[in-house]
Amino acid sequence: MKDTFSGYHPVVNMLYFTMVIIFAMFFTHPVCLIISFVCAFIYSIYLNGKKALKFNLVFILPMLIITALLNPLFNHQGITILTYLPDGNPLTLESVIYGIAAAFMLITVISWFSCFNKIMTSDKFVYLFGRFIPALSLVLSMTLRLVPRFQAQIKIISNAQKCVGRDASNGSLLQKMKHGIKILSIMVTWALENAIETADSMRSRGYGLPGRTTFSIFKFQKRDFYALFYIFICVLYIFIGSFTGGLYFIYFPAINGALSEPYTFTLLFAYFALCIMPLVINLREDMQWAVLQSKT
Repeated sequence: MKDTFSGYHPVVNMLYFTMVIIFAMFFTHPVCLIISFVCAFIYSIYLNGKKALKFNLVFILPMLIITALLNPLFNHQGITILTYLPDGNPLTLESVIYGIAAAFMLITVISWFSCFNKIMTSDKFVYLFGRFIPALSLVLSMTLRLVPRFQAQIKIISNAQKCVGRDASNGSLLQKMKHGIKILSIMVTWALENAIETADSMRSRGYGLPGRTTFSIFKFQKRDFYALFYIFICVLYIFIGSFTGGLYFIYFPAINGALSEPYTFTLLFAYFALCIMPLVINLREDMQWAVLQSKT
């Protein structure tokens, strides 16, 4: 499915993901955690389809459960004691709820980063940082491409090794280990050679030299200005609200925070409006396309 938000200017994409990831890492208000998690979860499925749904169910959900269960075993703060563990330490309601909140925070950040990796392609990184920090820009662009290229290349090498009976699925356990190490060695060699070739190619083209002009397909349009203004207003209001205590929430020693105040509701609405922004853009575009298709 085509993502309309990815077609916006790289500055818009970068600013949006920077802010939602920062907010996801630092906001501990339970409603903020739920809003951010739901939006990131839905957007990751929208971008990656069944692959994202499988990843979320196979990896993210178990991580949520494990993190939520481990925290009360090591964190015994809180005044509401539910029971006592076999080692004599108390199991408190506050530590249980904080463990759930910490687990949601972790998986939400992972989900946002999966969306970030899909939208912020290597060419966008080079466009944003190539003139200011060319070396870092090149490293970041190569790193973002490494995982998908690594997956594709390891399939090629594995299939080639399988043809000569040296795949990790052939032979005894010891032979499988030797074959797996051989494939890994080939992959590391390929990755290092590819990195050197890329660096030499970019250097031969004058990448990073002062005064070098670059061609770019990215043009700042009116919709990008509106999107930047929208993000700026939401972020500014959320920042002001968080510093003035509108999103105040603590878990220890007792659970306490802003929940029913009208000002908190407006901040939560602004946070929801920020997190849901890409989905709204995509859904609006899909609806417009459906209407145009129905008229033809």
